[in-house]
Amino acid sequence: QVQLVESGGGLAQAGGSLRLSCAASGGTFSTFDMGWFRQAPGKEREFAAGIDRRGARTLYTDSVKGRFTISRDNAKNAVYLQLNSLKPEDTAVYYCAARSGGLYIPTVATLYRYWGPGIQVTVSS
Repeated sequence: QVQLVESGGGLAQAGGSLRLSCAASGGTFSTFDMGWFRQAPGKEREFAAGIDRRGARTLYTDSVKGRFTISRDNAKNAVYLQLNSLKPEDTAVYYCAARSGGLYIPTVATLYRYWGPGIQVTVSS
């Protein structure tokens, strides 16, 4: 059973930065495509960023392009999301997700099998 645990969230000011980490256990991490999703109050969960199992390809939703960076370290069984130039609208619970590697990075939540419990990111104006 794959387990994912996020860390690094918290409170930041607009324009500031945070770095989220997701530690994986219980599976062969290097075989998983990884994604970061977020869910703001009253809104649906949305794709933020994804990375393929080798770290060769990344994908971002338009609203975070140029501000967020996803990366992974397969030796440490971890994936990261660097959040820069934060905006109040980035406030959400952020989730780490994993799925067995495929031909593309999915942006649909239902295509990811494993999920972390989520971590709160709050950006003040």
